[in-house]
Order: sequence, then structure tokens, then C-alpha cells
Amino acid sequence: MEREVAWKKYDEATLAEVDALAADYIDFISKCKTERECAQEMVKLAGKAGYRSLDACVEDGLALKPGDKVWTHAHGKAIVLVHVGSEPLQDGMNILGAHIDSPRLDLKQNPLYEKDGFALLDTHYYGGIKNYQWVALPLALHGVVAKTDGTVVDVVIGEDEGDPVFCVTDLLPHLGRAQMEKNGNKIVEGEDLDLLVGNRPLCCSARPDGTSGQVDAAASRGTQSCHADGGSPTEVGFAPASPSISGTTETLADVTNDQGEEVKEPVKALALKLLEKKYGISEEDFLSAELEVVPAGRARELGFDRSMVIGYGQDDRVCAYTSLVAQLALAAEGAPVPRRTAVTVLVDKEEIGSVGATGMESMLFENAIAEVMELVGEGGTLPLRRALANSRMLSSDVSAGLDPAYASVFEAKNAAFLGRGLVFNKYTGARGKSGSNDASAEYVARVRRVMDDAQVSFQTAELGKVDAGGGGTIAYIPARFGMDVIDSGVPVLSMHAPWEVTSKADIYEARRGYEAFLLNA
Repeated sequence: MEREVAWKKYDEATLAEVDALAADYIDFISKCKTERECAQEMVKLAGKAGYRSLDACVEDGLALKPGDKVWTHAHGKAIVLVHVGSEPLQDGMNILGAHIDSPRLDLKQNPLYEKDGFALLDTHYYGGIKNYQWVALPLALHGVVAKTDGTVVDVVIGEDEGDPVFCVTDLLPHLGRAQMEKNGNKIVEGEDLDLLVGNRPLCCSARPDGTSGQVDAAASRGTQSCHADGGSPTEVGFAPASPSISGTTETLADVTNDQGEEVKEPVKALALKLLEKKYGISEEDFLSAELEVVPAGRARELGFDRSMVIGYGQDDRVCAYTSLVAQLALAAEGAPVPRRTAVTVLVDKEEIGSVGATGMESMLFENAIAEVMELVGEGGTLPLRRALANSRMLSSDVSAGLDPAYASVFEAKNAAFLGRGLVFNKYTGARGKSGSNDASAEYVARVRRVMDDAQVSFQTAELGKVDAGGGGTIAYIPARFGMDVIDSGVPVLSMHAPWEVTSKADIYEARRGYEAFLLNA
């Protein structure tokens, strides 16, 4: 039952749609590299499509009716979108669920230190990564710093053309014999994934008589004078520096702070001055920061034929974005009110077990539906339970695409191939289906019918050979309410690597399949 390649059915007009969707998607994942950035952008797009804040509706006591559209969020990291249908919610909803967190490096709470003339940031990896893949490539910092005065500072360094980038260093092969003899998971240890962020010391002005001077007022504002010839100070910041920083090389004893005292860690001190100047944050503020280290740069088209996308975070933002676009398409001008209420849930923390206040294990989804049902006049615990049990859901997460370089871990008859459309996994899990939500045959048949009627290209797959490994999604969590759930998504090459690969055709078919499901499941 080999599935046809989706590209074969496209005419010129459809190919233009495929490329347009891919271009928008590339822009989205290039801009949104953290769960906060994704949620913020998604709320903005929902607002343009006519969605209102559910919290505001609750506060104002506004009743909801068929056709109304609302959104809510949890701590700015997970969102729920609801488009109220014409049928009672107790009869069930059609739900898409995906996650917007991705594997990365997080800064520790006390991260900044100096060693051997370098300033570094200590990290703790998030999710399942191969440590060695994160060395010797340009990295960016994204996130927020919350200050004790209540302000929250947004931080993005490494994405603009004039920004510096950062990296985790690697060992040269000439000295790496012992390293290369280690197992793959030991080549680079987790505690060795420290980010290189500086090498230049905070220094003072060198006076003509050879004595060292105190860092002047300009330096305390982020401007540093290192010229023995009395030249103008060099502005230091995240813009390109002056091409010539000349003068004497100061010793540690020559390096002073604003009070003329010796600076014990001058490279770290300069890094802190730059952060203070740019963002107004101090070293103490790292204690209440959420800063993520991600690959720097835009996602790109891949291949001579531009048929694929390579970029960071496609697990699972490729499914989150296509789910969002499908949900918002129901709000297009002139579109009829959906029969069953359409819901898209985009959550955090899937990569570490769906835990916490922003993960699928939280009450975010259940509470949001309870609030909506109250506003449409169907409030109460029993109606809520009926609505959840009668619902149908696609747990939209990526699947492993068969890679010819590693074909030995796949079973080809039951593998996902790039370019053959949306993937359905009846079950995931590991080995004996451990941790899996195993969809019923009847529900699989219903989903097949929906896709066939909409002429959506789709395929079915398992996550590799039975004993090769495995993985899980959020599917088992909403399934506890009694609703029908099946895993679906886009096949990916190099999953969990800093740069992942998808097919434009699969992105397009996923978007079409998700809209068909919301309308007709």
C-alpha cells in the first residue's frame, strides 16, 4: 500500500499555494524560536482573524454564541483557540493539539563566569538532544529577564545582521583521539555545553605617563577608552565595534572599576557592562531569567528544487503552525459557522513530559473549555465531562521521516516518507507500545474518510522498528477524558537536531488535513 508522492497531483496554481504557505511558515519559525515568542505571535494572528480574549469575555460577562471566536493562554507560553460551532458543546468538539516548545539549551540561574580569559554562560539542556550536535555552530539568545521592580525585559541577541552570535566550542581533531573513542552520549558532556560569550577585558584608559587610569564616566555608560594615543573612546555594544582598538595591553592590575579598584574578572565584568547598557539588567537578574540558547539565523529552503525547509524547532512548530492556520481559516470572511466547535490547543513542556502549569498535563485546556461552556449557557461539571468525552482530537506532532542514510532503523512498509503527505500514527510508544495512546479502528476509519473526502494526501507510520526505540506525544493525556485521539503530523529528518528538515508538500497537506478535520470529523 505504497502512498503516492503528493507533488505529482499539484498543478501550477497549487504549487504557488504550496510555496506561499512555506514562505509564511519559514518567516514564522525564523522569528518565533521560543514558546513565548510562538504564543505571542499566534495571539496576534488570532486577533487579526477576529478572536477575542476569553479572559476579557469572562470579566465582562459576555455571552458567547455560534460563530464567536476566543483565545486564552497560560503564562504566555501555551494558548487555546476556540471557534464556537452551531451544535451544543456537549455533543463534542473537533480538536487539534500540538506543542510549541523545542529542544534547546537553557541558561542556568547562576550562569555567567570567567575562566582562562573567557566569559562563558553555563547551560542546562532541555529535551532530548545529542549534545555533540550543539558545538561549533552560531547560537543566539532568546528569552526574558524579570526584574524585582516588576518589569520584564525581552532579550534577543544573535538574529539581526549586525548582532554578534555565540557558540559552544569543540576540541580540535589533532587532540581529540581520546574524545573520539567515547560513546556518542559522552563525546560532549552536558556540563561542557557552556556558551562562549566574551574574551575582551574591561580596561581603563592608559595615560601618557604609562600609569593606569580609572574607567571614566563614559565607560560606566557602556563606552570604553583603550587608546594610548588619546583617541576617541570606542563605543561598545551589540553593534559592530571600531575597526581599530589600539594602545597598550593592560595587566590585571591595570584593570579597574569605576571606583579605581582592581577587577578580578575583567572579561566577565565587560560582559555585564554590555548587558547593563543594552538591557538594564544586572548579574542578580539572571536569577529570575528564562534565557534559551537556540541556533542563530533564518530557516531556509533546502534543495536545488527548493522542495524542503531546513530550520530550527520544526518539532513541533511545523504542526503547531499548520494547526493554527487551519483553525484561523474557519474564520475567513464568508466562511460558514462550523458544525462542531473547533479548538486548537498549543502547549509547552511536551519535550520534558508535558508537565507544569503550561504543559498538557495542566488544567489549561479543561479550564478553558469550562469557561467557554459557561459563556454559551452549558456550564456545569457534567456537561463539561460529556463535551470532553464526545470530542475527537488529532494530536499533531511530527513523525520520523525515513532517512536513506539510516534506513536500518526503519521498517519501510510502516515508515513515513517526505513528500507523501500528512502522517497518522495509530500508536507511538516504545517497544511494546509503552506510553502509547492506541487509537481505535473505528476512529482510524473515520479519520481516513475525512481525509479521502477532502483529497488530502496522507500516510501511516510507526516510529521506527519495533525494538529500535520509540517516543511519545500528548495524545494519551486528553485521551483520559474518553475522547478519540490519534497522532498525526509532518515527517521530519534530523529530528531534535539544531536544524531539522521537512517537505513543503507535507506542510501543505497537513494544513489541508487539519482544516478538513476541524470541519468534518
